[in-house]
Amino acid sequence: MTALSPFASALRTFASDVIDGFAEIAHNSFALVGVAVVFGIFALSARPDLRQAGESHLMSLLQTRHAQALGIVPELGAVERATAAHPGNLPKQQAAVAFWLSRKYRVAPEPLSALVAEAYALGARVKLDPTLLLAVMAVESSFNPFAQSPVGAQGLMQVMTGIHSDKYENFGGKLAAFDPVTNLRVGARVLQECIQRAGSLQGGLKYYVGAANLEHDNGYADKVLAEHTRLLQVAAGKQVPLTSPATVRTIAPVRPEVQLSATEKVALMTAD
Repeated sequence: MTALSPFASALRTFASDVIDGFAEIAHNSFALVGVAVVFGIFALSARPDLRQAGESHLMSLLQTRHAQALGIVPELGAVERATAAHPGNLPKQQAAVAFWLSRKYRVAPEPLSALVAEAYALGARVKLDPTLLLAVMAVESSFNPFAQSPVGAQGLMQVMTGIHSDKYENFGGKLAAFDPVTNLRVGARVLQECIQRAGSLQGGLKYYVGAANLEHDNGYADKVLAEHTRLLQVAAGKQVPLTSPATVRTIAPVRPEVQLSATEKVALMTAD
């Protein structure tokens, strides 16, 4: 036992030295980590662009992992294709119109807000009341951007795409008829031309629906003007009751008032 004591003592000393060495290394490592963290915080504070890039990368990584877990291919830019706007960002008058139309036609307020904002901006450019444009959309399609009539009128404003294909050339072609904003812009141009040709709003609406040479338009112009009046009242801050839900069209057949052949429609819209 006496002979083993020096060996045991040496072993304990060696073990103690090893432990102290590991402790020192760990202490220095934690110190280095602490210094690195402090340096990183200082660098991110001094360079917001680095912090933003890091946050974006981390968020992208988290979203990618989440999408992979769900089996969905991530496409972060998809939101840019959405025709939508926050109604709270609209001026009070436009927000009131958007919310009223949303309730009446059972359409989400966000896409309607984008259309209302576009109608007001477009109306100022083409000298048409924006609430008139919205009234035409309401009567024509009940804000269904994919609506199509039996005679080929398409989209929100029910533009005859075949006749007015030239107006879609600057928007990439006829399929742009189903882009809500494009359809609104082209429809506004067609309506403007119809009003100028007829010399009056009532007559222009009759031209627009393709009933220019007919005795009557089955009340189309009156419907648009009545909705226009209601929207003007809403924009003025008045309380306007909604139409009974049972009477609201959720999906057109659009333009049921005048059943014309495509040939008759072309003749009417191109008549001098």
